[in-house]
Amino acid sequence: MIAERDLRLTHLIASAVLSYPDEELLERLPALRAAAATLPAPLGEPLGGTLSYLDSVALATAEAHYVETFDLRRRCCLYLSYYTHGDTRMRGLALLRFRRSYQAAGLRVTPDELPDHLAVVLEFSAAGQVAPATRLLIEHRPGLELLWRALAELGSPYSYAVRAVRASLPPPGPDDLAAAGRLAAEGPPTEQVGIPVGERS
Repeated sequence: MIAERDLRLTHLIASAVLSYPDEELLERLPALRAAAATLPAPLGEPLGGTLSYLDSVALATAEAHYVETFDLRRRCCLYLSYYTHGDTRMRGLALLRFRRSYQAAGLRVTPDELPDHLAVVLEFSAAGQVAPATRLLIEHRPGLELLWRALAELGSPYSYAVRAVRASLPPPGPDDLAAAGRLAAEGPPTEQVGIPVGERS
């Protein structure tokens, strides 16, 4: 059983490093590294891997790598509901569920960020809402698994942070792994409304 303090700290650090890198993040790196060192090894060590990468490159390099990794590769998308709903109308309902979870806790998501961004969900947990945030992560476990696999296959330093998030959750079940496999093979759903049956694939 992972202590709530360790869960919140893990999610805080992971949220920071999975956000777009900026000067503020670079300034926080020493404090984040010190905090990661206090965590149990399955959580702290992988976070340390991502932090070491960010500490070793120039900001412009980190920015370019972040865009190349997360904005230009579908399998490395940080928006959790994209994996389960693609860009279909059902995704709007999924996003509403995220927003309502935050609102129920008295938190507000700014308009410049979608509420299903992994860093936002992790920040929600770090703010003291571990249980509802964990439920959201578990509900979107297949997408999280695919994200981790894709990053690991690329050899991305961001795979370590996602590995720490995985380690903070209950192990994935057979259904989660099967769903992640289907996502890897088929991709997220596409809108079928209005498409003639013979043209669906």
